[in-house]
Amino acid sequence: MAVDREHVLRSAAALLTRKATATMDEVAKAAGISRATLHRQFAGRDALVRALESLGIAECEAALDAADLDSGSAADAVRRLVRAVEPAAGLLAFLYTENQLYEGERINPGWTAIDDRIAALFRRGQLAGEFRIDLTPAWLTEALFGLMASGAWMVQSGKGAPRDFHHMIVGLLLGGALRREES
Repeated sequence: MAVDREHVLRSAAALLTRKATATMDEVAKAAGISRATLHRQFAGRDALVRALESLGIAECEAALDAADLDSGSAADAVRRLVRAVEPAAGLLAFLYTENQLYEGERINPGWTAIDDRIAALFRRGQLAGEFRIDLTPAWLTEALFGLMASGAWMVQSGKGAPRDFHHMIVGLLLGGALRREES
């Protein structure tokens, strides 16, 4: 019987976003397969995390495309982006904590491409006078990722309602990033 790799990855993502320390046995159980079958698909936790990273990058790229970052105001594009990323926020929160993904020479170039697209959005907002110019686009990009991860954790822990995710992220990010007239 063929194993549906997509199902295994989605099951692993769902489990690991709730329990980042889950064992490979727990991942196999969540996917409804044996540990041996899981190991035939992924040689170990690192291989599984790398596969989840590819899934996360694909989800981010799809959200970036869906958000149509070049249309309308930059602030509205940020709102659309947060809404588009929301379904993958739990997976991204898990990946955000996996330090091995961001250390050394094995950094996936997909993250750089995503960062570049988001930073370009913030730069566009700065040039249009929408966003503060004392905060770099790189900082605003990292702040967005950090807020989305925090929002996902809040919702998963029950400390925040799912319906508040978008408002929490957009409200705090844009509340601090929007340019205000000097008094």
